[in-house]
Amino acid sequence: MTRVQYYRAGSAGSRLDAARVERAFTAGPPRVLHLTGMTPALGTSAREACRRALRLAREHGVPVSLDANYRSRMWSSQEAAAELRDWVPYVDVLIASDDELPLCAPPGPDAVKALLDLGVREVVVKLGADGAVAHSADGELRVPARPVSAVDAVGAGDAFVAGYLSALLDGEDIAARLDRAVTTGAFAVAQPGDWEGAPTRAELGLLGAGQGTVVR
Repeated sequence: MTRVQYYRAGSAGSRLDAARVERAFTAGPPRVLHLTGMTPALGTSAREACRRALRLAREHGVPVSLDANYRSRMWSSQEAAAELRDWVPYVDVLIASDDELPLCAPPGPDAVKALLDLGVREVVVKLGADGAVAHSADGELRVPARPVSAVDAVGAGDAFVAGYLSALLDGEDIAARLDRAVTTGAFAVAQPGDWEGAPTRAELGLLGAGQGTVVR
């Protein structure tokens, strides 16, 4: 078992406000707006900043990515569901583990279908050692996890999302985005720490390299 403590009170993230978001969009809208369920859990100011960012993204035609990233030590599932369900109509790509999906979708037997019906273009479900699956109007695409010796699972979800979004920004299709996501996730679990194992683009192919490969 891994226990994670959060020391977020008074942090820079907790002091994020809508005015800062306004200034950021005035300086230049992003290519993608990425939000996670961690930020609104930090408090009222951060929550309002996220809501304003969503509205600005809609006004500027900026696609929105959301990683549900629920943390029970930061807020209750009821609070998370109430907030994240309000965000879903703004979201283009939703990334979540299978147990987080009900927090984002309206109550019902098929969370994925409900999310797609609400306008989410891609629902990407992280399945840990079983890989990942992406749902869209074109159907379902499943990829296996990359086989590695897992050392530390902390940070794997963030690495997965980073891989998916970097491939999205590169113009890759869903299959290539999923492949990069499971690859970056595998790098993360193969090394201690939540970011230390993150690969560069040049290192993405190393998981398939033979034993004893040296990178200089």
